[in-house]
Amino acid sequence: MEQHEFLLLEWLRAPRLPFLSPHESLVVEYTWIAMAIIIAAVILVVARLKTMPGGMQNVFESLTVFIEGYLAEIVGPQGLVYFPLVMSIMLFVLVASYLGLIPGMLSPTGYISTPAAVAITVFIFYNYVGISKKGLKYFKHFLGPVPVLAPIMIPIEIISEFARPLSLTLRLFSNIFAGETIIKMLFAACAIAAPTIWMLVDSIVTIPIQGFVFSLLTMVYLSGAVASDEGH
Repeated sequence: MEQHEFLLLEWLRAPRLPFLSPHESLVVEYTWIAMAIIIAAVILVVARLKTMPGGMQNVFESLTVFIEGYLAEIVGPQGLVYFPLVMSIMLFVLVASYLGLIPGMLSPTGYISTPAAVAITVFIFYNYVGISKKGLKYFKHFLGPVPVLAPIMIPIEIISEFARPLSLTLRLFSNIFAGETIIKMLFAACAIAAPTIWMLVDSIVTIPIQGFVFSLLTMVYLSGAVASDEGH
């Protein structure tokens, strides 16, 4: 075994977080790397704000206008208060997923624990918003449109409610995991052309769509949580 391979194995086996396995520790570390990249990029953009934007400022401003437009349309004018959450989710999904396209790195979103953590955060947040705005009336939607149907609708609505974080998790995880697996298989079977083409497809199509869909569904769930208060 060559020296660099030996050092890599030793690094992988080295204890980092005592309550996690080495592999789980790697996923957590790459999650922190994704967050650090986002924070650094935001600080850099804010520190260099210009009247005539260019480069990274253009990207952030375009994303901001994009998300604000959807929030206003889906949640309502008051939905802009949820912009930090939705923007953070989109940036995290994008950056964490793009990490796996860098040779030698992995995507935290390609491991089910990371999408599950983000999905559970969304689930807890929109339910908290609904309860804080409507109180116990928030749970009326579990009863269905007609009181006589309540015994049937309650279990259906509960299952439907808990299916939301599950679907968010599996959709993101399966797409990113499948993309990374296909790229690895292509690298093992081919030279460079085929995996490079697939990486371009992932970077231009798959990852942006996953970031958009996750953020869009977050806005839809928030809309349902505040619907009666904001006339939607």
